[in-house]
Amino acid sequence: MEHRELGESGLKVSAVCLGTMTFGEQNSAAEAHSQLDLAFERGVNFIDTAEMYPVPARAPTSGASESIVGAWLRNKPRDKILVATKAAGPARNLSWIRGGPLAFDAANLRAALEASLRRLGTDYVDLYQLHWPARNQPMFGQWQYDPARERPATPIREQLEALATLVGEGKVRAIGLSNEHPWGIAEFVRLAGELGLPRVVSVQNAYSLLNRTYEFGLAELCHRERISLLAYSPLAFGHLSAKYLADADAKGRINLFKDFGIRYTKPNVGEAAQAYAALARQSGVSPATLALAFVYRRWFVASTIIGATSMAQLAENLEAWDWRPEPAVLEEIERIHLRFPNPAP
Repeated sequence: MEHRELGESGLKVSAVCLGTMTFGEQNSAAEAHSQLDLAFERGVNFIDTAEMYPVPARAPTSGASESIVGAWLRNKPRDKILVATKAAGPARNLSWIRGGPLAFDAANLRAALEASLRRLGTDYVDLYQLHWPARNQPMFGQWQYDPARERPATPIREQLEALATLVGEGKVRAIGLSNEHPWGIAEFVRLAGELGLPRVVSVQNAYSLLNRTYEFGLAELCHRERISLLAYSPLAFGHLSAKYLADADAKGRINLFKDFGIRYTKPNVGEAAQAYAALARQSGVSPATLALAFVYRRWFVASTIIGATSMAQLAENLEAWDWRPEPAVLEEIERIHLRFPNPAP
């Protein structure tokens, strides 16, 4: 397994990261620990979680994913494992987290981090991320900015200063963003430079064959500013595994949680998934392997966050690292992309 530097943090993360959003909902603690063991054995040293996980977020299960990871960490060499977690932001109905309303002010970020540290059973996290912006911006299936939706939000300078305090206390090694757009990243970078505050080293955004919007504005910005992409949802909620093509009612998050993953229900998702699945079969690999191998080898992806509900799925996802698409396959991917550009933004 290849390891890559996360921004300019000095942290070396595996090119594949194990996501934990199913731990405590679709996976029991025992199943989750088996997944963690297998990933670690295969060279994965990077684990991503969040205070609101598992998803869909619910009060009875909130924080369970971190607790499950924490129980596993107790028997592992902490200095060999990089743990990333995230603070939930405002503008979503998660009133049970920190009593709501959620914010990214100093008090909320401290409370969020310290609760995460308790659940994880560790004194520090390697990467602390803001799960989504506090300000108004299009996300989670929206693709148009609407100034009419403006709302009060903790200023980015105040967010960055609060994070700097936590870094200074040794509770956070590096900071990152998630579900961000170019203006937000540029503002964090600008203020860090002007004020001598910690720079963000990563952004965790959706990226897959069905959603390559990162390539338009963020790829150049992040390359020039030395910010790494942590690509999540590389299988587009299972659509790129082709399981929903074979059976529209197949077991998976899209069907189990009807109100979750709305971005993956847009027009042309099925048509694009069908085209990529056909290409995979022509190439002698599974649709999931094609989709993952594409993301794994993109020049701007530092680590790809994978998730699974079974050991067989996880094994296939890890084994996809060993397959490299030929140039002709990559050329066909581009032709399909031009026919069905970003149907799941």
